[in-house]
Amino acid sequence: MDWVDLRSDTVTQPTAAMREAMAQAIVGDDVYGEDPTVNQLEQLAAHRLGKDAAMFVTSGTMANLAAVLTHCSRGDEIILGDMAHTFLNEAGGVAALGGVQPRTIATQPDGTLALRDIEGAVRSDDVHYPRSRLVCLENTHNRRGGAALSVGYTRQVGELVGKRGLSLHIDGARLFNAAVSLGTEARELAAPADSVSFCLSKGLCAPVGSMLCGREEFISRARRIRKQLGGGMRQAGVIAAAGIVALETMVDRLAEDHARTRRLADGLRGIPGIILENDPPATNMVYLQLGPNAGIAAAELSSQVESDGIRIHVVGPDRIRLVLHHDVDNAGVERTLSAFRRVVLEG
Repeated sequence: MDWVDLRSDTVTQPTAAMREAMAQAIVGDDVYGEDPTVNQLEQLAAHRLGKDAAMFVTSGTMANLAAVLTHCSRGDEIILGDMAHTFLNEAGGVAALGGVQPRTIATQPDGTLALRDIEGAVRSDDVHYPRSRLVCLENTHNRRGGAALSVGYTRQVGELVGKRGLSLHIDGARLFNAAVSLGTEARELAAPADSVSFCLSKGLCAPVGSMLCGREEFISRARRIRKQLGGGMRQAGVIAAAGIVALETMVDRLAEDHARTRRLADGLRGIPGIILENDPPATNMVYLQLGPNAGIAAAELSSQVESDGIRIHVVGPDRIRLVLHHDVDNAGVERTLSAFRRVVLEG
């Protein structure tokens, strides 16, 4: 079946240009620092984010874990939102593998952490307490509907963190979506951070991989962590080549995904029983709830629209997430709306 797959932007297929670049990639042993394609990707990523250096890893989870383990020692504490991907969806790695304690504070509806809450979570110098080491932000914020955190807000957090002697990490899995939405550069959003990660394999369409960026000395230490995690990929230029194409060709077109997301939201808004949580959507996600008059639960709706070739992500009994990406065109949006109308309106 010709699917319209809205479960995530991780389902994107590599473009023809990516496949060609992968086939022609010049490779070497990346663990020895000898893969020229990986080196090129890392230099490009560092430049795009305004950092000294970057490291290619297999996934966003590995990038965030390597960042935390580089910033922190066992028994240290990180401050992050209770809706953060690192806290909810990365298998408890910072605690299980690093002995680092997460201290969660309330994630605000716009994806931010209140400055007063960050300040209040920083531990005093007392032998009874773990040491506060790191604050983590997420941009865009997945559980808050793809909300984009502004340059001004991120600067405020950076100033607060610096005054308290902590470091700042940004989980920027979809940082380029935030930059496009806000009409700014990713480097501006990353500037206050000591480290920042971003995914090549979500909206940027590469088949695999993420980047961790920061100061030269930080990335040098992170490479040891990557090795400990089994992330030395040897002739990794084969996949790094797709990442180069992603950064060079796929960033500006994210605006198309955002426009289609708004079109999808506009159509869903008119269906009785559907309640949009993030209205209007800021980037490429629509979160919706099925009200009592929808007459159907999320799992059943998912099953029924699948017969029309539509795949969606159920995140609760009455809650659904839809994610737009390169492989969903205007026709895909219209097919999705037709399927939702058929199921909800016709019962």
